[in-house]
Amino acid sequence: MIKKLLPHPALSVTLIVVWMLLANQLTLGGLVLGVIIGLVVPILTSPFWPDRPRVRFGPPTWGYLAIVLWDIVTASFQIAVIVLFRRSKDLRSAWLVVPLDVRSPEAITMLAGTISMTPGTVSCDVSSCGRALLVHALDTPDPEAEVARIKRRYEARLKKVFA
Repeated sequence: MIKKLLPHPALSVTLIVVWMLLANQLTLGGLVLGVIIGLVVPILTSPFWPDRPRVRFGPPTWGYLAIVLWDIVTASFQIAVIVLFRRSKDLRSAWLVVPLDVRSPEAITMLAGTISMTPGTVSCDVSSCGRALLVHALDTPDPEAEVARIKRRYEARLKKVFA
């Protein structure tokens, strides 16, 4: 019964939170409407997600989010220094091919989104077989080390989140 009422609990919570943020005020009516949306939308969309991924909402997810937030903040300062104090011709930009160990489309999307959110890198394409990700790095002295860092810092943690 509870599985039919809450087919995607994380989606329900996300929809409620996003609704309240969009409303920009905390009222009982807004919360009730958010809960209704959070219950109805997952029920209506559940037939379209027959093989939904198993996501571990716990220490692996919180650790991943903490690493991503930390990397976004530190990379922002690094990019600011590059933009303010380095000449364009001194940049060592590179195209990186990151071989993927994760297989689920959701995990690949999370990895690509994480890379794009981190200043200085952007994910550009996924290979047709889903086994490699093309990434552009603004300034990297060692492309192989950057690929290893992406795999160690993000992909290894995503494998635990989507276990």
